[in-house]
Amino acid sequence: MAAMARDLLAQDSVDATLERITASATELVTGCDAAGILVLHGTRVESLAPTHQLVVDSDRLQERLGEGPCFDAARSSLGDRVFRIADVTDEQPRWPAYAPEAKALGIGSMMGFLLFTDDEDLGALNLYSREPGAFTEDSETAGWLLASHAAVAFSAARTHAQMEHAVATRHLIGEAMGILMGARHLTEEQAFDVLRRYSQQNNIKLREVARRICAQGSL
Repeated sequence: MAAMARDLLAQDSVDATLERITASATELVTGCDAAGILVLHGTRVESLAPTHQLVVDSDRLQERLGEGPCFDAARSSLGDRVFRIADVTDEQPRWPAYAPEAKALGIGSMMGFLLFTDDEDLGALNLYSREPGAFTEDSETAGWLLASHAAVAFSAARTHAQMEHAVATRHLIGEAMGILMGARHLTEEQAFDVLRRYSQQNNIKLREVARRICAQGSL
């Protein structure tokens, strides 16, 4: 687990970090056949780094039905940060539409862990087994430790990616301003105002306006 934590922080992109998280779940958590990270955007589901099609199918099923354990795990407002389902067929009272269809997908048991830091909720790490009763107390402990490390690594990777994007955007805008200043004999302030006004009038992001200028040499 310690080696995994170091490995997570060593990944060079958000996608690579997420893929290592879900792969680690199948490697380290007893009984785990498949894993994925679910992020909710309102009622729309985004499946990140699924290890198997089963994960995507389960996420889409919950999105279509509007219910399910992964939904609950991703909704921090409900207060439950961990769930363990020994047998999906026993969960029909809680998720009457999801449980029988999950069984039909080949899901026997499940676990889910809210990925969170002190500052933000990031989604839910969901673990699947094709067999009922596959997850034990030790499985839950291992999953919780993995999720704790994963949340930190996910947050760090995303922050790093956002910083890289911001630096790249700033450089691109600066390059576009330089082109305008040279072509139109503008000051730095005037060049930026041209970019800003074009962005607002045409409802195009400032970064995209700058990219077009850099590619074409003009607006």
